[in-house]
Amino acid sequence: MDAELDLAVIQLSSRDDVAQNLQACAKLVAAAVARGARVVVLPENFAYFGPESGRRAHAERLGDTSAPIQAAVAKIARESACFVVAGGMPIASSEVERPYNALAAFEPSGALLGSYSKIHLFDVDLADGTSLRESASTLPGDEPRRLSLGGFEFGLSICYDLRFPELYRKLVRAGAEVLLVPAAFTLHTGKDHWHALLRARAIENQCYVAAAAQWGSHPHGRQTYGHSLIADPWGTVVAECSDGVGFTLATISRARIQSVRRSLPCLTHARL
Repeated sequence: MDAELDLAVIQLSSRDDVAQNLQACAKLVAAAVARGARVVVLPENFAYFGPESGRRAHAERLGDTSAPIQAAVAKIARESACFVVAGGMPIASSEVERPYNALAAFEPSGALLGSYSKIHLFDVDLADGTSLRESASTLPGDEPRRLSLGGFEFGLSICYDLRFPELYRKLVRAGAEVLLVPAAFTLHTGKDHWHALLRARAIENQCYVAAAAQWGSHPHGRQTYGHSLIADPWGTVVAECSDGVGFTLATISRARIQSVRRSLPCLTHARL
């Protein structure tokens, strides 16, 4: 198995124009691959970030190669010859009014490798007056998922999942070495919790954590925090985006994972 892998996380400021958003994705993936990335992660809502009615209208059947969003991401993966993780998009479910919020991963050939549907849905009333009810328009998934990308095992999650450590421990027990967190974290919560939660998931699971985020202002007053980052198994942030659209990348190392787990073998000490 490969001992190292160059991994990039993309930071977007997506809106309700799918074509424009996908064009931005293609440009940034190509730039990340030019810097050596073999796996590139797009954030949640990468293709559409607008009213929920529009989200339902853009829902696609998983694996439909003629569907606009999936066809575009498959083309990006194929033309850049890299793995692309499409971090969160509307995928048709058994309820027409409530598509899944699903991640889809594509191989360098453009073939669909696998998917994960967000389990934990964001239903909150924030102190700044923002009220969000993701469950009103999204059907939750119910199964943790991991995928093999570039010789490493990746545990999959989306945004609000980050607050539920039991999900990540289950992924690590199943063999995950890298935890993916594509997100559209709100500015209000992100400024206080984003770094703390991501570093905690890395430290307690002795894994790399790669978080691709939305940044800036979006339709209907949504504001997101950004700061896409990669943390190593010790919890050290080894790469991070500043404000704005862009990407960051890092080399992940199996030797680093093994070294941390040997020096502090807490995963073998778990009793519950």
